[in-house]
Amino acid sequence: MIRKYLAFDLGASSGRAIIGTLADDRLALAEVHRFPNGPVEKNGSLFWDFEQLDAEIRAGLKKALAAAPDIAGIAIDTWGVDYVLFNRSTGRIVRPPYHYRDARTDHIPEQVHRIISPEKLYRRTGIEFMQLNTLYQLVAHREMHPEDFEDSVLLLMPDALTYMLNGAMTCEYSEASTTNLLDPVKRDWDFELIDLLGLPRSLFPEIAFPGRISAPLKIELRQEFNCGPIPVIKVGSHDTASAVGAVPAPSGRDWAYISCGTWALFGAEIDAPILTDAARLGPFTNEGGLNGRILFLSNIMGTWLFQETRRVWNEAGRNISFAEMAKTAAAGEAFKYLINPNDKLFLTPGDMPAKIREFCVAAGREVPQTDADILRCIYDSLAVYFRTKLEKLEKILGVNYSSLNIVGGGVQDKKLMQYTADCLGFPVEAGPVEATAVGNILTQAIACRDIADLAAARKIVKNSFEVEKYVPNPADKAKWDQTVTKFVSLDQ
Repeated sequence: MIRKYLAFDLGASSGRAIIGTLADDRLALAEVHRFPNGPVEKNGSLFWDFEQLDAEIRAGLKKALAAAPDIAGIAIDTWGVDYVLFNRSTGRIVRPPYHYRDARTDHIPEQVHRIISPEKLYRRTGIEFMQLNTLYQLVAHREMHPEDFEDSVLLLMPDALTYMLNGAMTCEYSEASTTNLLDPVKRDWDFELIDLLGLPRSLFPEIAFPGRISAPLKIELRQEFNCGPIPVIKVGSHDTASAVGAVPAPSGRDWAYISCGTWALFGAEIDAPILTDAARLGPFTNEGGLNGRILFLSNIMGTWLFQETRRVWNEAGRNISFAEMAKTAAAGEAFKYLINPNDKLFLTPGDMPAKIREFCVAAGREVPQTDADILRCIYDSLAVYFRTKLEKLEKILGVNYSSLNIVGGGVQDKKLMQYTADCLGFPVEAGPVEATAVGNILTQAIACRDIADLAAARKIVKNSFEVEKYVPNPADKAKWDQTVTKFVSLDQ
């Protein structure tokens, strides 16, 4: 039997509509629509263009139905933390949704931590401190526009876009887990924390779990596109949950992963949240995954550093590609320039090369001057940061890893994959590239009972997609070891 599913996979810089065709325990992907995405600045604040995103979803749906009228399901996944407020009475958007890189949260954590300490907050929610977390965004939003919370409901970004398709006002579990407002043990909203922060309970809708069929496509959309009541499905709507679901995990041994894109999410699947001080200081976060699993991971600013560097250079007339940037990096001086990729300085859009130099000057480190040195600095810093995270993960979990699975768009950067393997000292297995869409589609198939479970889904991934293996170069091991030691000592 051949079954076709439509996945909308939205990232922080682009979105796409992908039809997945499932047949004979193999999955084939066909992209039918792609569109740019990014922050829109208005009156000094950063927003998402939600109306445009909704229009692109509809455009993608139209193209998909033209290519495959027999679509068995539709699902949307996006990045985490961002939300849209809707008026319950009218169903209309209260205000354009803020972008997580908006600076309005700059001084909010200090206010929140006067109400509840970071230590207590972590023990309640298990979420890594990041000022972009929904908790801090909502406190900032309430401070600026308290009227927006009257008779309103919060839908996280994929849930908001799903609502536009089927009218269902629920928050999917994996996405909700990124808010810093969920009890990771009960897997429901922490209403005591919500009360403590002065947020209205009525803002938070029912939690829906991945692998469940939601309401079908709205009648007006069926009429517009001349189609039937196609099921709209709740998948791991946080893109990380879907991506990890598509990891072609090795059987019989422990495995770690990186979902590598604008953000690099580094961690492991575990059975229950870890809420210890060691986990908090890691820092590691406990996010919701598929099949009742917890994604114990650390958020790392990944290819964002390359993306912003390229944007700045191209706006200056360079017209340089990512492939050309990788070639340029080869001329940079290795193992010399290091930054903390997760420093707050790099969070917001701006002149990334200038920020890297600024960081190095402020930290008393050697400062890269040439373009090649800037790029080699990013490569080295990410590879070293990955290793330090792995070592912390091993210590907390009591596991010694011997391989790493990397999925997502970042695997197309072969230099980053090779440097990561070299620094770790063991093989890196990279792929599939479209892991998020794959996880989205296979979870739809589980919901429709075309696949038994997550284990069966991962077998299909192995059958369907090429995985490239990167073996470490032993000649560079001593240099990478010395660089890791240098990095750790600089960050003490």
